[in-house]
Amino acid sequence: MPWEQFFNKGMCAVLFACGCRNILTTERIGLMRIGLVSDTHVPETGPEIPPQVYAAFEGVDMIFHAGDMHVNDVLDWLETVAPTIGARGNGDYPTPWNPNRPGLSEDPRVKDSHVVRVGHVSVGLIHGFPLPEEVPWRTIDELFAMYFSQAVDVVVCGDTHVARIDRYENLLVVNPGSPTLPNQVSGLGTVGFLDIVGNQITPSILQLT
Repeated sequence: MPWEQFFNKGMCAVLFACGCRNILTTERIGLMRIGLVSDTHVPETGPEIPPQVYAAFEGVDMIFHAGDMHVNDVLDWLETVAPTIGARGNGDYPTPWNPNRPGLSEDPRVKDSHVVRVGHVSVGLIHGFPLPEEVPWRTIDELFAMYFSQAVDVVVCGDTHVARIDRYENLLVVNPGSPTLPNQVSGLGTVGFLDIVGNQITPSILQLT
């Protein structure tokens, strides 16, 4: 039997299902704000997430972590702010030669990829996702099939530690960068946001200070 859990926050209801990929559905009237974070690399970058991340995410409806958490505690900490899901990153598997990368234990909040439907908008969450210009021999539809098994309107990804927002004809790609290793350099970095109302999507990047 598939594992299922519902949680409610305000008027937001989310369904979790087991397997490598998740399809979640939310129902919300009005603005939904999603906090985006990736590549926190705890405990390599420090014992916990910088407090500026919690302050930035105050008031969000959900938090999406795009991978390389390294420890499950990161999800627990973020959930003190808002319901949180994560995509498994390459650093979330056990690395025997690196004691700072023990690997994530089994956690229903973490999948290889998620697809979240927010009203009329489908958001894909994954750790690594190639930009179309990086794989010109692939169409966007082929990338959808490879990474999500369906088309999405927005891809939230990480891995590069470089914050950027890229728009294509039928796709928005948002990488929130890293709050702890921006551009692969230790220091205070960035997080991101998706503001969704109906089928309108407004992405943004915030430099933490």
